[in-house]
Amino acid sequence: MASNDEIRAQIPQIGPDQIALLERLSNAVGVSGEENEVRAIVLEAVKPFADEVKVDALGNVLVTRKAKTANPVRVMIAAHMDEIGFMLINKDDGGLFSFEKIGGIDVRQLVGKTVLVGKKRVPGVIGARPIHFTTPDERRSLIPMDQLRIDLGPGGADLARVGDRATFATRFKQAGPSLMGKALDDRLGVATLIELVKHAPEHVELLAAFTVQEEIGLRGARVAAYAFHPDLAVVIDSTPANDLPVWDGSENARYNTRLDAGPAIYVADGATLSDPRLLRWLFETGDTLGIPYQLRQPGGGGTDAGAIHRVRDGVPSVSISVPGRYAHTAIGLARLSDWQNTLALVFAALMRLDDRLLADERR
Repeated sequence: MASNDEIRAQIPQIGPDQIALLERLSNAVGVSGEENEVRAIVLEAVKPFADEVKVDALGNVLVTRKAKTANPVRVMIAAHMDEIGFMLINKDDGGLFSFEKIGGIDVRQLVGKTVLVGKKRVPGVIGARPIHFTTPDERRSLIPMDQLRIDLGPGGADLARVGDRATFATRFKQAGPSLMGKALDDRLGVATLIELVKHAPEHVELLAAFTVQEEIGLRGARVAAYAFHPDLAVVIDSTPANDLPVWDGSENARYNTRLDAGPAIYVADGATLSDPRLLRWLFETGDTLGIPYQLRQPGGGGTDAGAIHRVRDGVPSVSISVPGRYAHTAIGLARLSDWQNTLALVFAALMRLDDRLLADERR
């Protein structure tokens, strides 16, 4: 095993090239079930470094970096390519379309947001009746989905059709230490996994799964884990940071995660109890190498680990996420330092991995 100083010296760094890649990934359209544009970027990035690359029947990108030692631990690392979005379901007059959500989206966030529709990226806006034409009771209530429309205008009406997907038209930007863009859940994970493919430790067989359809039920991850049949799995995602002030002035005791506190390690979520051996592995790595981390407060939600850990005869699994504000809205916000420390922690943990990890008791 490499020394701590050797590991620190080899940790990949997030620089201009990595930020430019994240920008491409964030700006790309990849609503669940139509991840083609993101998949093309991933394939371009990983092929020069991969020993094997496969796109499976669902559209997952499965990448293998073979170990250069005998009997390596087979480690699956997953990050999902898809994002939340919309699907057109009915065409009205004048370029108006009714639509449904794909993935978990708060309807309150939608009115006035600009979108891109279909393969032609037709620009549109999500509209509803303005305040001038609503009653006081209506203004106190949520706008029902069936009263919202995506407005493409007469010129866009013939460029889209029922069944087309749509996504927010947000463009990525960096503002000092902050990264802002759509679909940072989970393009931050995708960008991190690409770096791990490039810098895979030689004693580990790295099985990288860039998965599809996570936002609608962890579908791609189940198929990918069955194909890889790994010894253990790590899922890299982006989790909500609920670290804004509590408006009544009381202490925010349910912050979930916070920005500037490092990657968030999951002990438990709505779909998974993380393997205690993998938790100790990550904790000890962070503590030994001085890499900051935080615990995601147990609760709802979930990651691809929820599907992976139940495949075949079971896969010891753990999730780690870059915290981000405003998840599942038109624009998310994350910190560059949290992304860097997520990459550092997973890379360092892989460097410290040996076959004794899974031989330990599950205590």
